[in-house]
Amino acid sequence: MAIVVTVMVAVFARDVNHAAHNASGPRRSEDLSFAALSNALVTQENQFDTHLASLLNQAGTLPRVVFAARLYQLNDALAGWSEDADLLRHPSLSHNINDSIDTLTDERVAAYQTLLGDVARSLELPWTTKPNEPVTNPGATLIATSEQWNRDRYALRKEPGHVNLDATSVASAKYFLTHGVSLVTRSASLELVRAISIDAVRVDPSAFPSASGLMVLPPVRIVQLGISVLNASYDDQPITLSVRVTPLNGLGQAFSQTMTATLGPDAAYAFVPRALVTSPSERATLVIRVLGVRAAVGKVSEEHFRLEMSPSGN
Repeated sequence: MAIVVTVMVAVFARDVNHAAHNASGPRRSEDLSFAALSNALVTQENQFDTHLASLLNQAGTLPRVVFAARLYQLNDALAGWSEDADLLRHPSLSHNINDSIDTLTDERVAAYQTLLGDVARSLELPWTTKPNEPVTNPGATLIATSEQWNRDRYALRKEPGHVNLDATSVASAKYFLTHGVSLVTRSASLELVRAISIDAVRVDPSAFPSASGLMVLPPVRIVQLGISVLNASYDDQPITLSVRVTPLNGLGQAFSQTMTATLGPDAAYAFVPRALVTSPSERATLVIRVLGVRAAVGKVSEEHFRLEMSPSGN
């Protein structure tokens, strides 16, 4: 009986060892695959952190448009992180390491989006991205999530494959905790200088050749204006355009119209006011103003014309 029991125990132990050996193979493969993919994601995050820290440190040397372009590029790079982390949730590995990287990545994406938005708004740059869950203190959140990951990343060290998971870096978070947006907003090269101007005034029918500031038109009953306004600064600029016609000789009709629009960075907008009702031989003043915004250098935000309608041929 003792011999039989010994043989049975030996066979059972052999079967257990064989099953364990067979089970460790797939687990090793899964752990190694997870390590390769998660390390690739962490590499992206660390490169992002390096580029953002460099951008913040160089802010005082960059033109506003260049700084904005790089900030937009960084913001676009965040889009795929959460999707990549979500794909790592299966198959489930030891110590819930899948859930850890997925949750922490989502938190870091929201923190980076909040941080970039804070920088953009402090400079009054055009900005539309809003994190799903805004973060009150993005710098502190980035450091806390990095510390958490740098504890969790040892979870598979003693598992099949003995994989090493890379650490995350926090250079930009430390910069933001130390300086916030103060150094960026004090940079003269990034300062917003608002610059709006009247770029062109067109009239239909076309005016006869005349002196500057004078519009001599044929004796028509309807005149249509078109005014192009240019935003020469890098911002989203709300503007108000005023068009006013004042008769001088008792002919024609007084006219006044105010129009609004928002011009994007280095963009122009064409305003088309209502048609002017005119009379032959009418004399009037035409004043076009962009209200409340300074003119671009060498440009104007107000135009004055003398409007003269030719006599009727009848």
